[in-house]
Amino acid sequence: MEQVRDAYASVADLYISLFGTIEQVPADDLAFIERHLSIRPGTVLDLGCGPGHLTGHLRSLGVDATGIDPVAGFIAHAKATHPDGSYRLGSMNSLDAGEGSVAGILAWYSLIHLPPPDLDVVLAGLRRVMAPGGTLVAGFVHGEELSAFDHKVVTAYRWPVDEFSARLARAGFTEVERLQRPGDDTQRPQAAIAAVLGS
Repeated sequence: MEQVRDAYASVADLYISLFGTIEQVPADDLAFIERHLSIRPGTVLDLGCGPGHLTGHLRSLGVDATGIDPVAGFIAHAKATHPDGSYRLGSMNSLDAGEGSVAGILAWYSLIHLPPPDLDVVLAGLRRVMAPGGTLVAGFVHGEELSAFDHKVVTAYRWPVDEFSARLARAGFTEVERLQRPGDDTQRPQAAIAAVLGS
């Protein structure tokens, strides 16, 4: 994960300018996130929060959201832009949270750089910190087959939606809704899954 951290750190200012405000998030993505995470009592972790705009948005809805990211520049920007927010340096590979202590997790395109074997390990870690009945919302790049591609920052992976859902199920999560958007001239096909942790 150090490679991913360093790659994003090297382009943090550009990334913030391109993607760092809530206005740059498609309305259907926001509605999907809100539908599954804004109604949850308890703490919600925004893993790989980047500039912190989604964490800030959730907090504006009354969610006890904390943004976590390994890139110091992102955390500094998030704290400056959302001074009432809660942001800290950290990694999804070693979450500093107690077992069963969080009600929800947002992993919005932050799992896409994990090689497939590593995804299962990280999902097991997310399960450890999630309370029974908690909700995981994950956004990712959709593909007809699992494959690596040259992301503009660092290597990432496309996932067939059914296969990603199966990985979630293997970790103890049950899909409750999915969102898919076809690609166009400027964007790859996108997908999101909301899944609930069983007891």
